[in-house]
Amino acid sequence: MKSFLLIGMGSFGHHLCRALVEQKCEVMAVDRNGETLEDVLPLVVSAKVGDCTNEEVLRSFSVESFDACFVCLGDSNVLGSLQITSLLKELGAKKVFSKADDDVQAKFLLRNGADHVIYPEREAAIRLAVSESSDSIFDCIPLTSDHSIYELEPMDRWVGKSLKELNFRVKYHLTVIAVKRGEVIIPNLSPDYAFRKEEHLLVLGRIEDIRKVIR
Repeated sequence: MKSFLLIGMGSFGHHLCRALVEQKCEVMAVDRNGETLEDVLPLVVSAKVGDCTNEEVLRSFSVESFDACFVCLGDSNVLGSLQITSLLKELGAKKVFSKADDDVQAKFLLRNGADHVIYPEREAAIRLAVSESSDSIFDCIPLTSDHSIYELEPMDRWVGKSLKELNFRVKYHLTVIAVKRGEVIIPNLSPDYAFRKEEHLLVLGRIEDIRKVIR
């Protein structure tokens, strides 16, 4: 069972805490304001009130023992995020995820030791914009600046034809990683798998190539 340290229990911190607990992970939640911790007390293994910009406070948590540490402070405390990120790495944290609201903040967080930068609002906005801008795209999960996983309905011209018959990867520069029927995901498709009208496709690729397919 993995264990995580969450610092900053605002809206994002609360959502992340609950999601980790649902995945059967152990969570220690920390915030300067004890009131923000009250509703997660039944969920976490430990909740602490403290100022994590204080090195001694962080040291008391044995940050090196966690699988990862998350710095979830809001955009009103950019300096605090930078200080905590730096201290976590100095104290031996295995992996540090830090929340950012823009690219400038992200750049400084990375320089201060963050292993990964999280853009929760931007990522949610991208998913919504992509899915709502087309009747054929139902969801989008960004992976890098260039590649995402898209949930698409199969084009009429694909129905009844197989991946091999369509020469899908070569022709469209996209990779079908699974199909989705309702809430059921079917991965590891064989080259002979034939598309069906009632299913959705989970496709890895670039938005430019996706739009060439669906336009």
